[in-house]
Amino acid sequence: MNKIFVDSNVWVYLFSEEDNDKCKIAEQFILENGEINTLVISYQVINEVSRVLVKKNFSEADIQNVIEMLTKVCIIQDYSKDIALMASRFRQSYSLAFWDSHIVASAVTAKCDLLASEDMQDGFVIDGMAFWNIFA
Repeated sequence: MNKIFVDSNVWVYLFSEEDNDKCKIAEQFILENGEINTLVISYQVINEVSRVLVKKNFSEADIQNVIEMLTKVCIIQDYSKDIALMASRFRQSYSLAFWDSHIVASAVTAKCDLLASEDMQDGFVIDGMAFWNIFA
């Protein structure tokens, strides 16, 4: 069993259903991996998904349901000073974007094997954790 950190973009494609192909890929990924692996997110992921859904005119009731679902199917990695400092080191060492560095630091702190994200270079490894672009 692997621990997989699931970045915001996977959830946005799943919930918004605007890009049908990516929605199907996200849905298949969550269904297959949610049963055999541990899915991990951070509060940053919840906030980013909620912000995008607000922009897409989802009702607050729908957004609340999404938040409830995310917290039921995923382990939540709390934010900490150590994650903020690690994110800074990752930005310095790997030239990551600001918010991406926090996602990576949260995933590494949660001891995830993989980080599923469209935003990262597929197969790149940081601290033993590999990036996996499920849409590639």
